[in-house]
Amino acid sequence: MMELDLQFFAKEGPGGEKTEEPTAKKLKDARDEGQVAKSKEIANAFTMIGVFALMNVIVGFLGENFLEAFSDGYNRIPEFIKLHNGEFRTGDMMVYLRHIMLHITLMIAPFLAVGFILAFLADLIQVKWHITTKPLKPKFSKMNPVSGFKRIFSAQSLMELLKSVLKIGLIIYVVYTTLRDQMEVIYLLFNMTLWQGIAVAGDIAISLGLKISVVYIIIALLDFAYQKHKFHEDQKMTKQEVKDEYKNAEGDPAVKGKQRQRMQESSRRRMMQNIPKADVVITNPTHFAVAIQYDLEIAPAPIVLAKGEDHLAAKIKEVARENKVEIVENKPLARMLYYNVEIGEQVPPELYQTVAEVLAMVYHIKGKI
Repeated sequence: MMELDLQFFAKEGPGGEKTEEPTAKKLKDARDEGQVAKSKEIANAFTMIGVFALMNVIVGFLGENFLEAFSDGYNRIPEFIKLHNGEFRTGDMMVYLRHIMLHITLMIAPFLAVGFILAFLADLIQVKWHITTKPLKPKFSKMNPVSGFKRIFSAQSLMELLKSVLKIGLIIYVVYTTLRDQMEVIYLLFNMTLWQGIAVAGDIAISLGLKISVVYIIIALLDFAYQKHKFHEDQKMTKQEVKDEYKNAEGDPAVKGKQRQRMQESSRRRMMQNIPKADVVITNPTHFAVAIQYDLEIAPAPIVLAKGEDHLAAKIKEVARENKVEIVENKPLARMLYYNVEIGEQVPPELYQTVAEVLAMVYHIKGKI
């Protein structure tokens, strides 16, 4: 007989289907690997609308600089030729080009700055601030031609293709409708002065750019919603993965140590909160402190509410003084109670007599008997 592992026939391979919500650890590990729900279209869309909005504000500045660069560059050519008896030397060409490039740089610098800032903010808003270098490390698995072939014909590639077709189609439609409505103005460009032509062309370009940007933002928001959904589905876990992660976490000494520490701190807080209910605190006097309560409605015998050694014993006595709980020194009894009775347990019968004597003395001091 041959043994068969039915998990190999499951939809998602070993472990079954990914039906479980991703754990906090799974999401943290994915983020450390650089895997986040992010749409590249968001950054592109906001960069585009920012650039065209800026162009709408500084279009006059651009026009003036364009004409100045053209005029200044054109007027410099005769000067260079005159300096060298009609020859236009290579050095002069470099000076001329540097001059032109300076003008061009001044014109495009605001757009580069706005584009960089908006792209950075768009990514920051989507994924928050978290630096990781793992995505920069080379992965030889990506060089596998079989894996590359699978990615080409994957559902993700199909979605990207549909998104690109949708973008191109909408942009063509926006360009066509905008230019169609401006055809009369475009025909008049031949009869306009240079300044008028630049102003009209600039208005048309800005109007067209803003319309395309709005369409792009709508596409980007839809893409972001899809990327969020896809990322969530990709990060889902099989039942086996959840079990394995839980086992690994439970087996981690550091995790166990933290859990134990949290439980001890919680138990210590509850213990300290119970000290004001005690009738007496029996001490060693410096090494041990044990808080005792005797209430027939709770138990037929006295109960240990709190106990501690050294620093904790000093803390118990401090809380007892703050709440006017009597502190009685009895070295043998304090030691016996500390080592033999747990918190919440009743005093054993062999210590009834000794504890009763201490309680009687306390009640006498307080005037209860």
